[in-house]
Amino acid sequence: MGIQIAFWILAIVGVVAALAVVLLRDIFRAALALILCFLIVAGIYVTLNADFLAAMQVLIYVGAISVLIILAIMLTRDIQRGSPSNKLRIPAFVVAILFLGVVVFTMTNTAWQVASVSPQEPTVPVLATKLFGEDGFILPVEIVPLLLLAAVLGAIVLVREK
Repeated sequence: MGIQIAFWILAIVGVVAALAVVLLRDIFRAALALILCFLIVAGIYVTLNADFLAAMQVLIYVGAISVLIILAIMLTRDIQRGSPSNKLRIPAFVVAILFLGVVVFTMTNTAWQVASVSPQEPTVPVLATKLFGEDGFILPVEIVPLLLLAAVLGAIVLVREK
């Protein structure tokens, strides 16, 4: 019962954080709300007994992607003005409503398979063995940070004063 309450509290806070990301005019505060949203998703994974996904959510999204977004904001000039008004606001709203309709239609017409019992064993050892075992995917895990570092260094070189 306590896990269900925690799930619903996290879900409500997650929706509020996602709305803050979209509605805030200050881009830095929107980025902080996005970090909160990423953390909430990790918490939801924990309530669903998906420990490995929660750890990857924190490491990849909160740790790496959020830092890249904050760095990009810091390197951008004139962030105090906010985003200018857009002429495509109404068409974007119509597309968003259509997309929401498709998602709701798909969710209501899908036969979801729900497990009656939560997993009794942690999911981390099995997934970690597949990732870091003999035939695992450790090389892509090692290459991606190097690509992210190259992207950050390239961004710094592009925006520095001459």
